Amino acid sequence: MNVPHLAEVSDNDLIEQFLQGSEESFEELISRYETKAYNLAMRLTRNEDDAEEVLQDVFVTLYRKLKSFEGKSAFSSWLYRITANASFMKLRKRKNKVMLSLDDLQPGMRLHEAVDQTFYARTDSMVLSKELRAAIESAIDRLPEDYRAVFLLRDMNGLPNKEVAEILDISVPAVKSRLHRSRMMLRRRLRRWYEMVRESEPDFIATQQRHPAWWTAA
Repeated sequence: MNVPHLAEVSDNDLIEQFLQGSEESFEELISRYETKAYNLAMRLTRNEDDAEEVLQDVFVTLYRKLKSFEGKSAFSSWLYRITANASFMKLRKRKNKVMLSLDDLQPGMRLHEAVDQTFYARTDSMVLSKELRAAIESAIDRLPEDYRAVFLLRDMNGLPNKEVAEILDISVPAVKSRLHRSRMMLRRRLRRWYEMVRESEPDFIATQQRHPAWWTAA
């Protein structure tokens, strides 16, 4: 009987193997979700060093508390909850010391591939420029913390409203409200950017074969 490669084993089975003493199974779980957890921490904390510290805290928490995972929700949702909580704790500690940094987010999240189609329609005919991606990232960075968290979990990580509500410990209606408001804020800021670029760089606008969905969406 062939033993499946760890990459082919489900999350729940990896957890069970880890609880039975398999360190390799834990390493496989980390390998699967390390990038996603870091990206979420980076977007929430907006600081590379803080995101790295959050990631290490998440790994330690997982190692210590994995036995308490009941499997009522997807492991990824549980991981996102731990990551979000660790990120918010880091933000609270930072606020007690200094004002939040207004530096631009570090690149690397490949926003044009990660954002859910509910925010803007991706088509082969529309290739987002570096300038537009930077404008979107900057607009997300400026969202209020609560709205940014909902937007990142819902539209960028693709989680359903119910799971986002569980992760952030808020109601589903609150998720919907914050998501709607975050999209409206982004749309207003990006429209202003789009108008400014259209006036100053008409050739750039001409290369965009169609407007992004946020331009006309209600």
